[in-house]
Amino acid sequence: MSMEYRVKTTKAQEFIDITNLINEEIKRKQVKEGIAIVFVPHTSAGVTINENTDPDVVEDIISALNKAFPVEGDYRHYEGNSHAHIKASLMGSSCTLLIEGGKLKLGTWQGVYFCEFDGPRNRKVYIRVIGE
Repeated sequence: MSMEYRVKTTKAQEFIDITNLINEEIKRKQVKEGIAIVFVPHTSAGVTINENTDPDVVEDIISALNKAFPVEGDYRHYEGNSHAHIKASLMGSSCTLLIEGGKLKLGTWQGVYFCEFDGPRNRKVYIRVIGE
């Protein structure tokens, strides 16, 4: 069974580190070896894995995405948030992570981020932990 978590974003565009949410779910399920699947059920938000030590990395990613896909552009979508849909598609709506020794198998500097591109909003993220 997947667990639903709420994520409240406070900015138009931001990355929120959700690594701890995933680790809590692993601990709750008492899984030592397996996988964690993270799914974001929104078309203007996503999920990604990247550096979680230097906050400038997140700012650089958002800045680069805004250069490539500016908020104001020659878009046809009537709601005015096409940039958010494009960015969410690039980040992706899910990721699968390895669990080893009861913890996420991430690189030294890696964390899992909920990516908001059309906030602020109340969002959802689903986490399913599978294993033994």
